[in-house]
Amino acid sequence: MTRVKSPLDIARAAYKPKLPLALQGAVALKEGAATQSVANQEEIKALFPNTYGMPVLEFVKGEATTNRPINVGVILSGGQAPGGHNVMSGLFDGLKSIHPDSKLYGFLGGPSGLVDHNYQELTAEIIDEFRNTGGFDIIGSGRTKLEEVEQFEKGLIIAKKLGLSAVVIIGGDDSNTNACILAEYYAAKNTGIQVIGCPKTIDGDLKNDMIEVSFGFDTACKVYSELIGNIQRDANSAKKYWHFIRLMGRSASHIALECALQTQANVCIVSEEVAEKKQTIADVVNTIAESIVTRGNAGLNFGTVLIPEGLLEFIPEVKGLIAELNDMLAHNEVEFKTLKMDEEQHAYVMAKLSPVNATIFKSLPLFIAKQLTLDRDSHGNVQVSLIETEKMLMDMVKTRLDGLKKEGKYTGKFGSLGHFFGYEGRCASPSNFDADYCYSLGYNASLLINAGKTGYMSIVRNPYLPTEQWISGGVPITSMMNMERRHGKMVPVIQKALVKLDGAPFKFLESKRKEWASANPNYVYPGPIQYFGPTEVCDQRNHTLRLESEAKK
Repeated sequence: MTRVKSPLDIARAAYKPKLPLALQGAVALKEGAATQSVANQEEIKALFPNTYGMPVLEFVKGEATTNRPINVGVILSGGQAPGGHNVMSGLFDGLKSIHPDSKLYGFLGGPSGLVDHNYQELTAEIIDEFRNTGGFDIIGSGRTKLEEVEQFEKGLIIAKKLGLSAVVIIGGDDSNTNACILAEYYAAKNTGIQVIGCPKTIDGDLKNDMIEVSFGFDTACKVYSELIGNIQRDANSAKKYWHFIRLMGRSASHIALECALQTQANVCIVSEEVAEKKQTIADVVNTIAESIVTRGNAGLNFGTVLIPEGLLEFIPEVKGLIAELNDMLAHNEVEFKTLKMDEEQHAYVMAKLSPVNATIFKSLPLFIAKQLTLDRDSHGNVQVSLIETEKMLMDMVKTRLDGLKKEGKYTGKFGSLGHFFGYEGRCASPSNFDADYCYSLGYNASLLINAGKTGYMSIVRNPYLPTEQWISGGVPITSMMNMERRHGKMVPVIQKALVKLDGAPFKFLESKRKEWASANPNYVYPGPIQYFGPTEVCDQRNHTLRLESEAKK
């Protein structure tokens, strides 16, 4: 069936992503120093003896060579992120540049496609339909974890049948942890099957010295910022409502921070700061209430509050509770699910918790307490996207304001609306930056495969510079790993990157907080992503990347 295209789809299909200068033609490989994991070096080395300690790689201009055809399988893993289709387009074009008879196979529905042998060949006709488009609908995605020997062996069967040289896994930190485990298994068995990862997550927490930004972050933040700007313009026009806006970011506050920088929202809660200062729920409520009082007493009964979706896990008093809940539910899942009534489940949890955490659990609104006990995700963690933190804060802030009004300290009117921006940003048409960045990551991955590398993440460095000056290469996935507790036991995972409180983006927010929370803010209305027009509008970098790059100078 022919896909119906919008005028934007048609126009975007003609866009030619830009490549780093080093990838425009024949390449040579330059090896850097050997690497080690960011923590738990002995444990990680013991778990990955065949892929640990490899050097950082960089592609530079080289001499033309004769290459053989390469067959590669590709997997989209985890949640969607703008630019995934361009990673696959770059991978496809890179393979064809190596040899025109190279083939790309897409495993359908995520990692399960590899295990269940569900795949299709991705031809030029198919790839061309999806260039510069959002979403993962070209082959679909999934959250199946690759961690069992049986899965690896089933994957090996189909890899050999298709004559694959490599499998490319496009995903976030957990998906690339799986890629690292798969690479180690295939290397240990000398199968000849390489595994390469590509850094995807709109949350921005797959980030380090080698990966300055994960793909999709730029586009998603621009989409959310457009929505926030629209809300701020409405509030500034109607002169009513405080909008409590929960944003994606379970494990880090990069999205909330970036959106605050783009829109100059009145209040932005940063989870990492809450944890560092050991703030309580009451402290967070007071922070929000202070701005509302300041503005309300000046006759401005409206504003915006940005909240990271993972906030509760960073509040010390709640973090300990969630950790105990995760372990308790992991060991008592079957029995807990036999209880049908909310009251029974609440009483069951109260009886299983330690006295300190039982007290905290009892103090929470019942709807929040229930949401904290919902089914865990595939990694054994609470599904924070289901926890309506914004509604909890709206209720608690109202209670606080009522008290201040009785004391004569607040003369304004408080009305509130809650929002959660999540899926709205995950499948947007990629910005020019993400279109270029993702295409480069995919093209770069094909060259890593041609060079015979495995257990590497495809990377493009210096993304704040013009595209031609980007540096392409690979970094061993093991270099990003540490040991963390999952499902009650210690396992190797890629270390998540939190917002650095001494970093330039947060420092800039900190310097502007009082001004933005005051009665005279200067809202910014970013508007929709621009794909055509002046470079300074269409190719602009996000604030986080820009501020971090300026700090390096």
